[in-house]
Amino acid sequence: MQIAVRVILTLFVGVSAVILGWSTLNYYFFSPWTRDARVTADVITIASDVSGYVTEVRVRNNQLVKKGDILFVIDQDRYRLALADADATLAARLAQKQMLLSQLERREKLKPGAVIAIEDLDNSHRQAESAAAQYDQASASRDVAALNLARTEVRASVNGYVTNLTLAQGSYASQGKAVLALIDSDSYRVDAYFEETKIPNIKLDALADVQLMDGAAMIKGKVESIARGITDQDNKDGPELLASVNPTFTWVRLAQRIPVRIRITNVPAGVLIAAGMTCTVTLKNEI
Repeated sequence: MQIAVRVILTLFVGVSAVILGWSTLNYYFFSPWTRDARVTADVITIASDVSGYVTEVRVRNNQLVKKGDILFVIDQDRYRLALADADATLAARLAQKQMLLSQLERREKLKPGAVIAIEDLDNSHRQAESAAAQYDQASASRDVAALNLARTEVRASVNGYVTNLTLAQGSYASQGKAVLALIDSDSYRVDAYFEETKIPNIKLDALADVQLMDGAAMIKGKVESIARGITDQDNKDGPELLASVNPTFTWVRLAQRIPVRIRITNVPAGVLIAAGMTCTVTLKNEI
């Protein structure tokens, strides 16, 4: 009787160990979860489209702004004068155009060859066309001047958070030079790096639980896409663009990690997410 009990207990322990070992092996090597994940977001660099001294800074560091909000203002005096000059030039071109068109209309009513030379009539046509072209050119220049004046108010191109603000009133902003960064608040997502052995179990639109390292409440998401390629660290092109094959091969091969993008669908109230945060991602089989 005791021998039978011992055998049964031994078998039970053995089977339990096998089941537990297989479950552990399956969980760590094949189930779709990873601790190697980061919160990411699009970073928009903000630069002025015109140059000048900064007269106003209307935001503060880490402030949430809406698309279209004014971030800072460039000195407008020069651009107002440029617009006034363009308006005056446009008015002059319009007067010249109207004068030459009226002159052309009067000459076209005269009988060619008798009262007015055909060459003079032809010249009138060319002068009227030239005046019309000069007017169009002045109109375009005026539009550019108005656009430059409007661009002295630098606005947010997306909803987001002002980051690393070092711009101050009185600074000189050069055209095209970035002066602050804006993190797009509508672009937060998670880039998770899964071992290649787990990729077969990952499906598009699969539900995902995202646990931030700070221990905040669980964030929900869905699998948006799976990367189709990563860099081959062992084999790179040589200087002659020939394959540079690594002559050594290690028997212990670590599974490569494939990026999987997770779209965030729900962030619990009070949970703060920031680009660069570390998190753990666990995928569910149901979609």
